[in-house]
Amino acid sequence: MTKANGTNTDMSSPAAHPAPPIEPLAGQNGLGGGAWLGLGALALVVAAIVAYGIFTRSAADHALATESKEMAIPDVAVTHPTGSTVSDELSLPGNTQAFVDTPIYARTSGYLKMWYFDIGAHVRKGQLMALIETPELDQQLQSAQADLKSAQANLDLANTTSARYQNLLKTNSVSKQETDVAVSGAEARKAAVDAAMANVRRLEQMQGFEKIYAPFDGIVTARNTDIGALIDAGQNSTPQELFHMVSVGKLRVFVAVPESYSPAIKDGDTPTLTLDEYPGQTFTGRITRNSSAINMASRTLNVEVDVENSKGLLLPGAYVFVHFKVPMHATTLSVPANALLFRAQGLQVATVRNGTVHLVPVTIGRDQGATVEISNGLQPTDAVILDPSDSIAEGQQVRVVTHATAPAAAKGASQTSGAKPAETR
Repeated sequence: MTKANGTNTDMSSPAAHPAPPIEPLAGQNGLGGGAWLGLGALALVVAAIVAYGIFTRSAADHALATESKEMAIPDVAVTHPTGSTVSDELSLPGNTQAFVDTPIYARTSGYLKMWYFDIGAHVRKGQLMALIETPELDQQLQSAQADLKSAQANLDLANTTSARYQNLLKTNSVSKQETDVAVSGAEARKAAVDAAMANVRRLEQMQGFEKIYAPFDGIVTARNTDIGALIDAGQNSTPQELFHMVSVGKLRVFVAVPESYSPAIKDGDTPTLTLDEYPGQTFTGRITRNSSAINMASRTLNVEVDVENSKGLLLPGAYVFVHFKVPMHATTLSVPANALLFRAQGLQVATVRNGTVHLVPVTIGRDQGATVEISNGLQPTDAVILDPSDSIAEGQQVRVVTHATAPAAAKGASQTSGAKPAETR
């Protein structure tokens, strides 16, 4: 085709017919708006889940820490000191002792020829208990008696000679020197006779110990020898006890009285005695003496009570209770014995104040077995811990529970401790 300006134009060429524009395919240049919204929502959900997990885990850890801290506080049961009025009678234990308790030994050596009383025998003072054969002592006595006769004969001759010399001196028939020698010889012979007589008396007394007599009225509680036994008086060895005797007509009872009651103990008072062997029966004694000093180890006063035992109902060594009459004491505080702590610092009890432990030194007035009287250290309002652990310390935190809730608390604690591993896994 020819235009007016003379230019030829070819309608069949590509330039004469331009191609239409090509639209880009979806997804080749970016995501659509809906996809982005979906991804954002998914990210928010994931973030919320992570945040929730972190929050719940932190809350669980905090709860576990709080629970562990609470469980670390021990549960304790407490009681309050109870007031009691001490009666006017003080009962203390004691042991009866024989008024006279004596071992019987031999004074001379030999062989036991015969014994006449066995254990349990009642003997009177001066009764023959045993007989000892002493052949060596008998020979020594015979020899000493012969020496005495010889000394007496020499003395008689010396006296005769002395008298003659003194008579001859009057006529100057002998010298003064010879007379003095004769007189001195007589005196020396007399001294020899005295020594021989003393030796004879000594051996006679030793021979008298061949017979063993009862030194007092009493009972034979032991016999430690028999016929034919060698008796050693103990010159070169420890002597052997032949018999043991006790006097039971009157008995002694030594009682340790606490220091707080010592002013009430007076010599001459008449306490009563009771024994388990004789239920319902009492025996009357008398305070004869006391030590007048406090034993620093036990803080007690040693008191002797004598009791008549003419019927022999009481036996030496028996366990008795002595009941003293004492003035009425003021009201005291008592706590169970299982509340006491025995430590190097002394006797203590553990009290609870504002949820913490305070160790209080105390002084015991009287021990009644299951309970003890506290004379110093506690107030009626104090909360005293029962059965305190050995490791309990001053300032330690504790939780006060009653006897009824203590087992339940312990059970709950064990269940909680069992669930703790599940939380931490």
